[in-house]
Amino acid sequence: MLVLVRHGESTANAAGLLLGRTDAQLTEKGRAQAASVRALLHVPVHSLLSSPLARARSTAALLDLDLPTEIDDRWIEVDYGEFEGQPLSDVPAAVWQEWRADPGFRPSGGESLAEVDVRIAAACDELFGTSGTGARSTDGDVVVVSHVTPIKAAVAWALGAGTGLSWRLHLHTASITRIALPRCVSTKAPGGCAPRSIIDTRSTRPARSHSAESSSPSTTSRTGSSPWSAR
Repeated sequence: MLVLVRHGESTANAAGLLLGRTDAQLTEKGRAQAASVRALLHVPVHSLLSSPLARARSTAALLDLDLPTEIDDRWIEVDYGEFEGQPLSDVPAAVWQEWRADPGFRPSGGESLAEVDVRIAAACDELFGTSGTGARSTDGDVVVVSHVTPIKAAVAWALGAGTGLSWRLHLHTASITRIALPRCVSTKAPGGCAPRSIIDTRSTRPARSHSAESSSPSTTSRTGSSPWSAR
């Protein structure tokens, strides 16, 4: 199984800033959130991967899994380019509209959501590509500590959905999202597995009712809806 952990609250998250590649540190609250994630993980875990950014690496260390952390650049947050570090309320409404309407929209100096999808699909294909290894190992789970945009892209990959799905998902800081491909039924899909995915998202925050559930005939998804500010 693949277990995706969003990093704990960072200083930029707490300030309400659009946070991409800026290397913000965890707040004290974020450190406490990260430490509490350990109780939500299933054991055993055989591999621990992380985005190269400090908030993800610190979260990985606070999981206390007694495993080396492998850095995988593909799990880094989207690059917001010219809008990096700006208060969410300062980003023009027209920019939000273009971001929502066009997965290929790339802010100056940044990265498009479609480009994120490509690198995350490659990472997921690799983790699920071979029976008995990676996220399909019988030795335990793979834990990846990442960011909101790559995790949403991984959910879309597992569901066979498009980039637009990310606008309907909400992920708290220090939440976990489990993805499993329980059985192989076709050799046409990556690794010979059809996208019969189980998605389970949980948070260290108090439980609340979700505003929506998204599922396909062979998929269970526990996800809620939120505006872009959830990123």
